[in-house]
Formats: sequence, structure tokens, C-alpha cells
Amino acid sequence: MSEPPVLYEQDDHVVTISYNRPEALNAINADVREHLNAAWLRFRDDKDAWVAILTGAGDRAFSAGADMKNGEGAAGTWDGTFFEIPTINSFESGLELFKPTVAAVKGYCLGYGLTAVAACDFVVAGESAEFGFPEVLLGVPTIVGSIRMPGKVGWANAMEMLLTGDRFSAAEAKEMGLVWKVVPDDEVDAEAQKMAARLCRGAPLAIRATKEVGWRSQRMGWTDSVRFGETVRRQVGISADAAEGRRAMGEGRTPDWQGE
Repeated sequence: MSEPPVLYEQDDHVVTISYNRPEALNAINADVREHLNAAWLRFRDDKDAWVAILTGAGDRAFSAGADMKNGEGAAGTWDGTFFEIPTINSFESGLELFKPTVAAVKGYCLGYGLTAVAACDFVVAGESAEFGFPEVLLGVPTIVGSIRMPGKVGWANAMEMLLTGDRFSAAEAKEMGLVWKVVPDDEVDAEAQKMAARLCRGAPLAIRATKEVGWRSQRMGWTDSVRFGETVRRQVGISADAAEGRRAMGEGRTPDWQGE
């Protein structure tokens, strides 16, 4: 039996989601999209899954984006009429997910692949990584990428990537602020796992709350941001993990987080 087009593997509290079409540069078709969306929902809804690493099988590509030979369905499907279609149907397009995410990138990272990377909190790139949005060179606009990138790398850098269709090296992407760390290709996976382990040291509810406050407050005024943050802090502050954190500190031991 052949392997699924997206792999979902869990080691303790760390999940690795992998595009799994290395023979096609991990290009996204309808089958990949269906499995990919299901993987992110599974991760979101699993209480014991705290951190996700997104990567691609093989050494040639993280993901080359939409499958140019069979791209129908690569963006997924939606219910609704033409003008009311809710296009937030994937991790790339804005699925609300406040668990930490790490992208581990080697080789080509283009189109939908780059949009997914831009949605991750941390990007570890191998020296071989190449980033780009080729859509305008194919006669179509980049939509979600054009929404995400200005906030990620600044206006001019975003427009350079989006409007030229050029590819950028890992070093250039790091200089822009897209990439967090550049390492040799054979160290990418280990570096991503190392970061995931660091993210598992904190209480998972506190980490998710902190990320959510950081995300939502970018779209609020100062007073609303502080009020929202204080509400979240009080909710998480009465959790079992918050009580465990206080006990562990008093007893001089490592907390045993339960995510509750």
C-alpha cells in the first residue's frame, strides 16, 4: 500500500506534518490538500499535541506549491455561494491555530508552500532553500501570500517577492525576516526538533494564550488589547497547569503539564 500524500507523526507532544510527494517536489494537488487540512485539524484538536513541525519529504523541495500538472482542488473546496464562500479553509489561509508551529525547509519553497511557511512562528531553513511566489509569472495573482507577507517582511520586501516572481535564497530570506535560522541542510530537522523541545517546556495553555494575545492585539487598539489580555490571563491563571506551575516552583522541580 502506498504512503499517504501527507504524513502525520507524533513523538510525545511534538507532531511532524510532512508533504509526502517527493517525486513531484511535494506539489499540492487535491489529494494533498484534503490530507493536509485534515492533519492541521487533527493537530489543533488533540490536547496532547503541543507543537507542530511542518516539513517536506526528500531533499529537493519543501513544497513547490500548486501542482502545475494537476492543480484542480489544490486550494481546497468550500461550501456557499460565489460571493459568500468562506475561503479560510486551511492553515495557510488563516485557520485559527494558537499552538506553536515550526517550518523546517530544504530546497524549493514556492507558492502555497511559502504561504504555509509565512504562517509558521519559526522558520528553520537549510542553505539550499529557495523561496518565491511565481504566480504573477504564470498570469495569476497571489492572494493569501499578499495578505501575509507585508506584516512578515515589510512592504518593499513583500512587494519584491510578490510582484517580481523571483526566487530568494535562505540568506536573503533571513535578512528580510522571513527565516528565523539558516543552518546546513543536514541540520534542519534537528534544529527544528530542538526548537520544538524548547516550546514544550512551558505550560501549553499559557503558550497558546500568549500567542493568541500577541496575534489578536495586532488588530486591536491598546485599551482593548490590554483588556483582552487580562481576561485571557485570568482564565488561564485558574487552570490546573497554573496551580501545578506554582507547586513545582515551590518544590524546586520540573512541572508536569497536563494541558488543563
